[in-house]
Amino acid sequence: MREKTSSYQNDKLEFIKNPVVVEFLGLTPDASFNETKLESSIITNLQKFLMEMGKGYAFVARQQHIHTEKQDYYIDLVFYNYILKCFVLIDLKTERITHQDVGQMDMYIRMYDELKKAPDDNPTLGIVLCSETDEDIARYSILHGNEQLFASKYKLYLPTEEELREEIETQKAIFYLQQKDAEEEAGGEPNA
Repeated sequence: MREKTSSYQNDKLEFIKNPVVVEFLGLTPDASFNETKLESSIITNLQKFLMEMGKGYAFVARQQHIHTEKQDYYIDLVFYNYILKCFVLIDLKTERITHQDVGQMDMYIRMYDELKKAPDDNPTLGIVLCSETDEDIARYSILHGNEQLFASKYKLYLPTEEELREEIETQKAIFYLQQKDAEEEAGGEPNA
């Protein structure tokens, strides 16, 4: 089973959209906006949310209870990706991501792998779906180099044309830097 899905496992980012545009939820970022309201809207619009998330997602649970010897935990949303052959845990945050959010998701992934995952499943993935990501946290926390833990930004509306242009330029710059780093690690000369 792992051999059949290994090519998908190597490119998990293809299955994890960033940002996730949730304009169809009809939410506005006002004082009443909170994680419970976001979660309820996602469940009400589950089919649209699954389509926005990407390929192969199936809904498993909302507020899934995980009981350990000492404490109870609740995972906001649990999906199974039948292409990747793994569970995908989503923790919803209506604020900028924090290192505590990352640590919490890392713990959820480890608990899920130990307590829920079947032996023939691939390792569980975790996504902290937040209103704002943080470059420092991505660079200096467990997110850096972790192949099972991701931070993805959600947007309540589609970006403007100017925002799209800026994002394209940012992504191009990131791509070229990653390509340059990969070439340097391989001992080749970067293409200019």
